[in-house]
Amino acid sequence: MPDLIRPLTYVALRLPSESLVVLEVVPNTTISIGKYGSFQANHIIGRPFHLTFDILDKIDASNTSSLRLVPAADLYADIIEDEDTSPPNQENGRMVDSLDGVEYQVLGQDGEVVLRTNKNILDDSGTQSMTMDEIEALKIEGAGSGKDLIAKLLESHSELDQKTAFALAKYTLKKERKFMKRFTVLPLDVSTLTRWILLEKEPMKIMELREEMIALIGSWANIHHVAPDRTSQLCEGPGKSGAGRWLMIDETGGLLVAAVAERMGLLDSLEATDQETERQGSSLNCADSSQANGFLDNSDNQGRSHSGNPQRTAQQKSNALSNVNTITLIHANAQPNLSLLRYFNFDASNPASLHPMQRHLRTISWLQLLSPEDDNGYAEPEAVSDEILQSWKSGKRGNYYRKRRRWERIKFIVDETRDGDFDGLVIASVMNLPTILHHGVPLLRGGAQVVIYSPTVEPLVELADYYSTARRTAFVTSLPNLPSLPTDDFPVNPTLLLAPTIQTVRCKSWQVLPGRTHPHMTGRGGSEGYLFTATRVLPAEGKIEARGNFKRRKITGLDDIMTPGSQDQH
Repeated sequence: MPDLIRPLTYVALRLPSESLVVLEVVPNTTISIGKYGSFQANHIIGRPFHLTFDILDKIDASNTSSLRLVPAADLYADIIEDEDTSPPNQENGRMVDSLDGVEYQVLGQDGEVVLRTNKNILDDSGTQSMTMDEIEALKIEGAGSGKDLIAKLLESHSELDQKTAFALAKYTLKKERKFMKRFTVLPLDVSTLTRWILLEKEPMKIMELREEMIALIGSWANIHHVAPDRTSQLCEGPGKSGAGRWLMIDETGGLLVAAVAERMGLLDSLEATDQETERQGSSLNCADSSQANGFLDNSDNQGRSHSGNPQRTAQQKSNALSNVNTITLIHANAQPNLSLLRYFNFDASNPASLHPMQRHLRTISWLQLLSPEDDNGYAEPEAVSDEILQSWKSGKRGNYYRKRRRWERIKFIVDETRDGDFDGLVIASVMNLPTILHHGVPLLRGGAQVVIYSPTVEPLVELADYYSTARRTAFVTSLPNLPSLPTDDFPVNPTLLLAPTIQTVRCKSWQVLPGRTHPHMTGRGGSEGYLFTATRVLPAEGKIEARGNFKRRKITGLDDIMTPGSQDQH
C-alpha cells in the first residue's frame, strides 16, 4: 500500500460517528462529507495516511474551509489523563474517587469495588438548558470545528457534576460524534472496502462476505506471492506447478479477486508495475514458449511503425501476459463483473491500463472453457498477406491488427486454462456447485486446495456428502464409467477430493468494562457464511491389490499373547 495520498485514487474517511466514506481524490475539487462540512482535495494530496484533520469554518470571503492537523496529544488526551491519574483511595474499607471524592457503591462478586451508582441522576431533556434553535445558531456561526459548541453544551448541562467519570466520558463522546467536524484519512484496502459495503452499501452484492471470512479463504487456499526470480526455475520443468496460478469463480463483483490479488501483491499501481516488469524480463510466458513468443512477437511486429513511441512500447510490454502469480477468472457472461476493482484503479475494460492486474489477471467464459470451438472469439481471423496489408489504409490496417491481438490473447488464455495444473480453486458463486467442481477440479494439480464460500450451509452440506467416505467407497467398488459422469448417484468424482470440511468464523466486538464485559448487541445480522475446504488428490489408476507373502502365526495359549512384562508381573 502507498504511504502518501496520491491524486486520482480512492481513500476512506473515518468520521467521528465511526462510519466510513469512500471517495476519489480528484485534484482541484471540493470534497463534501455531509453535515461534517467540506474541504479542498488539494489539502490532503501528498500527505501521509492515518492523519486526523479538523475542518475549520469559513473565515474569509473565499468561501472555502481549511484543515487543521490534529496532534497526537489531542487525540489521546483521555488516555494520557487516565495514566497520570492516581488510583482511588480507600477510607474505612470503602473506595473514594480521588477526582471528585464520590464513593463507589457497586461491588463485584469478590467484594471489589466496580463503580459508583447513578441512581440519583435523572437524564432527560430538561437537564439541557440550551434549546435547539440556540444549538443550530451555534452550529452556523461557531468555530473550532465544533469544539466551542460541545463546550457550551457541557456548561449548560444542569446535572453534569452528578455524573460519574465514565458517564461524563460517555456523554462527551456522544456529543463529539454528533457535532465534531473531524475525519481521519485511511488507505482503501480490501478489509476497509468490505466493511464499508457491509455497513453502508448493499451487502447482498458481495454475498454478505465478511472480512474475517475473506482472511480465512486466503489462508485455506494458500494464497501467496511467488518470487519472480523463481520463474525461470519453474518453467524448466515439465509443468507449471508452484508458479502461483489460481483458478477462481467470483460473483461478488470482484471483491474476492481483489482479496486474492492483495495477498499476491498485485493491487499496487504504477510503481509496482515498473518494478515487476524489470524483474521478470525475459521469463514472461516461458511455458508454452512457442505460442507465447508468437503472441509477443506479433504484437511487436504490428506496432513496428510505432517503435519510436516509448509510451506505446511500455503499453505493449505491460499487456504481455505473465505466467507467474496469475489469477484465472471463469465467468458466465460476455464480460466478467469486476466493478469493485475500480476502487483499486483497475479497469478491466481498458486494455491500455498499466496496472499489474492487466498482466496477471485472465478472464475466460464457461463457453470458452468447455467448448471453445463454439466461441467466436476463439476462431482465428482471416490472415492477410503483407502486400495486401500495405495497400490498406491505416485505419483498416490497425483494426486488423487489433483483431489479431485479441484472438491471440484469447487463444493463449483458453489453451493455458484447459491445460490445467492450477495451485488452487476459490469459488464464491450461487451456481450449482457440483457442476462447477465437475469441470474445475480436474484442472488442479495434486495437493491443490479447494475453497468454496456460501452464505448458507445447505449447498456445502450436500457437496460434502458427494465427497464423503461412504460415497467414495461405493464409487471405487462399483467402478462406474468415468465418461458417463455425472450421474444421479455420482454428480462428481468423489475420489478427486480428500478431507472435505465445513467451517465458519465470525469476529465480534466486545465491551470490556469491570463487571460489564459482554459482546456488543448492536452488530449486524445477515447470513452467517460458511466455507467448504478440501484437498485435490490424484487417485491411483486401476484396481489396488495387496500382494506379498504373509506368515500366519498360530496362537496355542494365553502365554503366547502376553508381553514379557505382563508375564513377570503374573
